[in-house]
Amino acid sequence: MADEQTLGRGRRGRDWFSLKGNLFASLLLINPAEQERLGELPLLAAVSLAEAVDAASGTHGLAGLKWPNDLLVDGAKLSGILLEAETLPGNRLAVVLGFGVNCAAHPELSLYKSTDLMSLGFRVSAEELHGHLARVLGKWLSTWQRPGGFDAVRKAWLSRAVHLGKTITVRNGDREQTGTFVDLDPRGHLILGLDNGTRQTIFAGDVFPQGSQPDGSPSSS
Repeated sequence: MADEQTLGRGRRGRDWFSLKGNLFASLLLINPAEQERLGELPLLAAVSLAEAVDAASGTHGLAGLKWPNDLLVDGAKLSGILLEAETLPGNRLAVVLGFGVNCAAHPELSLYKSTDLMSLGFRVSAEELHGHLARVLGKWLSTWQRPGGFDAVRKAWLSRAVHLGKTITVRNGDREQTGTFVDLDPRGHLILGLDNGTRQTIFAGDVFPQGSQPDGSPSSS
């Protein structure tokens, strides 16, 4: 855990703004599971963080989840989660789960609205939230590492999915795809229902709800 970051970064190389009073924490895992399962970890991290926020703020279901791992409150982003992996000597795999949570303040973001717990009326310190996160994350990691454990993670994630059943646009680089968020597949990938009746599995991308442009601005239509 850090009180302040000077070189924070977000997904796809974006800047991450590190405001004092917020939570900045990382968890290092060595060989947590087979490499093909690492894509499940961001969803596990999001479920854990959402439950930790509830525990720290005394709420139930305060934050919904936007695929794959953003916490939203009334459509505004509360946190950021970044997974990074690297192969170590001896063919060991190091995985870092990085968490940034707006406890006391929030930056103005170009792509999304943002918020913080203090603005929402919850006085939660970074230290307090960190303690809850460590406990809840340990519980979910233990569940996940059992045979079939990701199914429980997937169900918990879907119970908080803010865009499930809604029209969304997924942008990955220059490519955009619009459809209905139907489900998550058994590995946590997004299943998009298209207008032609087919379904497409989305492995990566930024999700934008209907009524907003992929640059984060409201739609004029």
